[in-house]
Amino acid sequence: MNENIYIDKKKLDAVTGRSANWNELAKDCVCFANTRGGKILIGIADKEHLPPPHQRIDEQLPYIIQKKIAERTINVATKVEIKTASNGGQFIELEILFSASTIASTTDGRYYYRSGDTCVPLLPDELSRLFSDKPAFVWETRKTKIPVTDLDPIKFDNFKKDITQSSRVSVHVKNKSDEEILDHYFFAVDGCLTNLGVLWVGKRNHRANLLYAPTIHFLKFDEYDQKVNKILWEDHSLNPKELIEAVWTQIPDWKEGVDIADGMFRKFIPNYEEEVVRELLVNALVHRPYTTRGDIFIYLFPDRLEVINPGLFPIGVTPQNVLHKNIRRNPYLAQVFYDLNLMDKEGSGIDKMYEVLLTNGKPLPVPYQGDDYVKFTVERKIVKPEIISLINRADEMFQLKPKEIISLGIIAQYNALSAIEFAEILNLPDTPNVVTHWLGRLPELGLIQSKGKTKGKEYFINPDFLKKANFKGKTNLKRIENHRLEELIFQDVKIYGPTSIGDIHTRIGKEINIHKIRRTIHQMMKKKVLVCKGEKRHRKYFIPIEQN
Repeated sequence: MNENIYIDKKKLDAVTGRSANWNELAKDCVCFANTRGGKILIGIADKEHLPPPHQRIDEQLPYIIQKKIAERTINVATKVEIKTASNGGQFIELEILFSASTIASTTDGRYYYRSGDTCVPLLPDELSRLFSDKPAFVWETRKTKIPVTDLDPIKFDNFKKDITQSSRVSVHVKNKSDEEILDHYFFAVDGCLTNLGVLWVGKRNHRANLLYAPTIHFLKFDEYDQKVNKILWEDHSLNPKELIEAVWTQIPDWKEGVDIADGMFRKFIPNYEEEVVRELLVNALVHRPYTTRGDIFIYLFPDRLEVINPGLFPIGVTPQNVLHKNIRRNPYLAQVFYDLNLMDKEGSGIDKMYEVLLTNGKPLPVPYQGDDYVKFTVERKIVKPEIISLINRADEMFQLKPKEIISLGIIAQYNALSAIEFAEILNLPDTPNVVTHWLGRLPELGLIQSKGKTKGKEYFINPDFLKKANFKGKTNLKRIENHRLEELIFQDVKIYGPTSIGDIHTRIGKEINIHKIRRTIHQMMKKKVLVCKGEKRHRKYFIPIEQN
């Protein structure tokens, strides 16, 4: 069992002897209590799955652990037991219950939250969000007064048919009785439907009384921002799956696109790809807080698509890390979507959206978080049509992985990228070898080449592969050699000097990395080819009199 948002592991010496760190354990308990609860397996090392086979636990240790935690935490409830693993070794299972209506903290007033498999402190603005998010954590499984006998039989039959046909659902689940299926997916508790059950298999009038059932507004605008079409799904007759199908099938604009040349053939590129539209809708339905009032809006402009969802990102997720951070706000609803093939595993949907857009030569989607909403913007334009055939050729030859397609597409759009620029575009975490991880096999396959070292390393498409793929991209100065760049800067300063580095950058070519220009000017000053006067923003470069 690996560590995740619900499971943590610690060695036995974390609670025994001089190495015992009770404050650290208390902090971890606060993390779990403020997230969704979880378990700490004490006596199992981080990378191990079982305790040492001859490990034995003192019978008094569970009571000591519970007492120490109670002394150091507020609003944290625990259950501590000694367990025996399959190899005969003993360990302690410390279960931390979810603090559904209160905020847990340490006794010295510190607040923490579980993000992935790590514990992170809550900032002041995140603390207020946690207060508002708490009710959403238990919304799915909250029991209603609607008996299971009053569910919508057609929707339930369709649901059973969908899970029977799904390759992601085990035979054991498919063979369950109706009552067992409702229980398995948390659609019912004690003979009554839950909020999740009403949302999925309830009747229209019951769904309308939910707090708050999703409604969708589609608005289309012309080039003058005048509304030219409006479609609403707000009568609560559709469950989430039916809503997605209705949005995709009832809006004719999704079928529009352009034909582009792809070798001897023509390829149809839709203005907005089905995978992208469906992923945006899935995100809007699965990750929204259902205790927050607000509708889902789909705005279609001549040049872009915007999908606006009520509520903010879950704590720990930002517009910058949305590609890499996976936190479920509605885990049971997400599981239903996954089982019915409506979404991929957690987090891979955003990867898929990036992959599809870059494969079709389009810019990356732009996430934005407002005061009480989240917006994703997808542009219609194709930045470089020639990239489409380039990536298709590479994928046909080498069966590229999603991250490799994303990396190849980004580098092809920019012609060349430094390691720093690549990490900034994808908002990669500052960890060792993260860029190498994303590039995958691209250098080994001869698709990507590089020059330079460390963070100044520059990546570009292998010219030999560009020739083979008959790539018709435009040439620019991004990969200009150093000696040529020196001459270019020299001639520019000779004509316009004294001049600032910003003006030099503008005149010789914005596509050249500003850091590369700075390094080159620094080398030219070392060789006395250039001199400067002034400081910082007022610094001007000029050619010494003897050079003129």
